[in-house]
Amino acid sequence: MDEAGGFGDPWEGVDAGGVAEAARRQGERSVPGVGDMAAYLDAQVADASHREVIGPLLDGGGASGVVVRRGAVIASWGDPARVEMAYSATKSVLALVAGVAHDDGLLELDEPVRARVGLPQFDGAQGRAVTWRHLLDQTSQWEGELWGKPTSVDAQSTREGTESAGGPPGAGWAYNDVRVNLTALALTVLFRRALPDVLRERVMAPIGASSSWSWHGYADAFVDLDGSRVPVVSGGAHWGGGLWINALDLARLGQLCLRGGRWGHTRVVSARWIEHMWTPCRVKPNYGLSWWLNDHRTVWPTAPATGRCARGNGGGHLLWVDPARDLVISSRWGAHVESLLAAVSEAVQPAPVSASA
Repeated sequence: MDEAGGFGDPWEGVDAGGVAEAARRQGERSVPGVGDMAAYLDAQVADASHREVIGPLLDGGGASGVVVRRGAVIASWGDPARVEMAYSATKSVLALVAGVAHDDGLLELDEPVRARVGLPQFDGAQGRAVTWRHLLDQTSQWEGELWGKPTSVDAQSTREGTESAGGPPGAGWAYNDVRVNLTALALTVLFRRALPDVLRERVMAPIGASSSWSWHGYADAFVDLDGSRVPVVSGGAHWGGGLWINALDLARLGQLCLRGGRWGHTRVVSARWIEHMWTPCRVKPNYGLSWWLNDHRTVWPTAPATGRCARGNGGGHLLWVDPARDLVISSRWGAHVESLLAAVSEAVQPAPVSASA
């Protein structure tokens, strides 16, 4: 990391041997089968009628990652510069892009999406009630089809609240890529430009990220805006696409959030938006605005309650941010990530955060 700032000695309060051993072990725990992403992805989709991949794929390269303390990389494994598919960690990056819109005055969390976005998906009684918060915290309960994939085939996690067809927005929660793709579509229409351009100019360039990352949608995912055919990215990788990024650049995004939206002396995203992302959802207390919260240790029981994370593919992709330890962990295609989190957290003593809000 090359963030300007003087955040203190990164090794203070750190058991260097413990961190090194945790990194070594994680480097040996690659998720099997990712070298053939088409076959791997096919095995992840339960509904055989909707296994067709409609977005690009990138074969995985095995476990890689970094541990960042006080802005400095103190451990790494594999090839942290290798670009990998981020799977559902993409959702948390989509939330950062929504933060740019929020800071620009383009959206308010609790206003109906249709107030500023004219899309047929938000017509009808249920659609008219969907707010940006509902989209970002996965409580919209929107039912429909987007890019040929219906919501009914993509509720992958336990539903909570009154998740049911036609239920009122905000009353139920379900992890659903089709609905997240609707969020990406709505934000594209709101910005009236492709989201990768927004992410590049407003976030990745200011934090000094590499140019190796990319963000993909499905083959037919386009929207006509002002006479131009604009691509719409996906918020995950259930049918291909999503964010492709290396462990180092992913760690930079975590460092940005750790510092309350600042990178050095540059305000990239407002501190208020970071607070919004990390505020528990009423229906799903361990989930914020597309970020997982470990407050009650229900996400990772043996990891600190102070952690927040972007995760994908069951944790095979993880961006862990722990403000109490001034710590960021970025892990790609590593199995048993909870063991990594527990070991590194045990080796790093809690320390005051030097970030400013």
